[in-house]
Amino acid sequence: RSMSLITCCYSLHIIFFPPQSHHASRTLLYKKTFVESFEETPLLVAVLTYMGYGILTIFGYLRDFLRDWKLEKCHLAREREEQKDFVPLYQDFENFYTRNLYMRIRDNWNRPIRSVPGAKMDLVERVTPDYNWTFEHTGKVLKDVINMGSYNYLGFAENTGTCADTASECTEKYGVGVCSTRQELGNIDKHEELEKLAARFLGVESSMVFGMGFATNSMNIPALMEKGCLILSDELNHASLVLGARLSGATIRVFKHNNMQSLEKLLRDAMVHGQPRTHRPWKKILILVEGIYSMEGSIVRLPEIIALKKKYKAYLYLDEAHSIGALGPRGRGVVDYFGLDPCDVDIMMGTFTKSFGAAGGYIGGKKELVDYLRLHSHSAVYATSMSPPITQQIITSMKCIMGEDGTTLGQERLCQLSENTTYFRRRLHEMGFIIYGNNDSPVVPLMLYMPAKIGAFGREMLKRNIGTVVVGFPATPIIESRARFCVSAAHTREMLDTVTSSKLYLLPLVGTFMQHLTSQQMFSNPKQQRRQKSVFLRFSYSFMNL
Repeated sequence: RSMSLITCCYSLHIIFFPPQSHHASRTLLYKKTFVESFEETPLLVAVLTYMGYGILTIFGYLRDFLRDWKLEKCHLAREREEQKDFVPLYQDFENFYTRNLYMRIRDNWNRPIRSVPGAKMDLVERVTPDYNWTFEHTGKVLKDVINMGSYNYLGFAENTGTCADTASECTEKYGVGVCSTRQELGNIDKHEELEKLAARFLGVESSMVFGMGFATNSMNIPALMEKGCLILSDELNHASLVLGARLSGATIRVFKHNNMQSLEKLLRDAMVHGQPRTHRPWKKILILVEGIYSMEGSIVRLPEIIALKKKYKAYLYLDEAHSIGALGPRGRGVVDYFGLDPCDVDIMMGTFTKSFGAAGGYIGGKKELVDYLRLHSHSAVYATSMSPPITQQIITSMKCIMGEDGTTLGQERLCQLSENTTYFRRRLHEMGFIIYGNNDSPVVPLMLYMPAKIGAFGREMLKRNIGTVVVGFPATPIIESRARFCVSAAHTREMLDTVTSSKLYLLPLVGTFMQHLTSQQMFSNPKQQRRQKSVFLRFSYSFMNL
């Protein structure tokens, strides 16, 4: 279609199709087509993005100079003059990015909502009198903003319907809080009911639930790993996985994202060389991966990882925070998506905060594993157990997905999410946008690149009653700033058309220019029109950065 697309397809062949010597054996692992796209940042765009950050950094140092001489007020916490000889409480240089770059676009985050985070939501309007240092509420509410940012994949975050009704009844019976840990007086029958249901849902022997998704990773990995163990972690793993790995005291080695050659090299080296200095065998080798990577929209290459895990006798820890409920014909995550045996995954982890519209997380696996965690997990021993209405919300939504509520609502939502994801991604491709991730992933990153476009994009979308999430450095690589859309089963085709067909993804310059070109009927037929739009938009990405 264009030179950039040819380059993209060539890179896909290199990344996702191994050399011919390995291709035949590895393609046998997949029962369906597995397509992902990660177009390399154009050189001109990368150079201009670095220049943009460089200019912002120079002006940041200039403003810090003015603040040092009291010519400009600094609103952040700083050391008082009389404490200059004390050990500093604040690392002033570490706050440089916050003061001078983040503050320019801070209005795009932490927006308060006052409704259910469904397909549409209500936002509290706010203004800033001091360039995003502080905010004031105007008392107005922005009604019916299309919600493209929440992880409400199956639409269970709602205040009407069976889930809301059963959660309300549970609150009347049990109250809101348990006020104790699972090992003391915080273990109620609803917790045990949920754990048995989750085990059946996942297809494992046993499961255990926790009140916080982040802590499910950060507090359980240290209970499983220790000094003398080796953790092989994907470079794009979530912060909770990274924190849990660091707290464990185990040796950590990072492999390239979804790159099986990189992972196999680390496994081979671990088997050959063993531990540093002593060269003793590692006590355990644990591979940490996610089902869907929330910033890239990519899906883990699970069949290949399981094959490597078996080959090198390692253990596998799978975080399905974004994939459970959102992937697979039965909504049972990436294992269901690939048609694999759940027993091949040693530790199945996930959260209830996305597809189930609730809170908390779970660990699933063999009974011996779960029994061990009940005694040694910090989340089980010290943390307050899950709130009863939250537990009931998960039970009801999970039964709905499994079809045990006597309706087909769960299956209908799974089908609707798949259709919405396919439609939304296809429309963006047709419009010529550079998007990342797997074709079946409901997480859709749209590349913005330049730091100035992060704030402009979020503000312009909100002006048109579309709420979205914009992401930049340090959450992404410095030259890969993006907008991230999360597709939901609750979105109607009309909502998605409003977002896509309005040309609002483009900044005003490109939007006006594209509308002018279309009105002049420069393209002879629809197929040629899409092709020329694709080429034009890729040129526009570079042109806008000038």
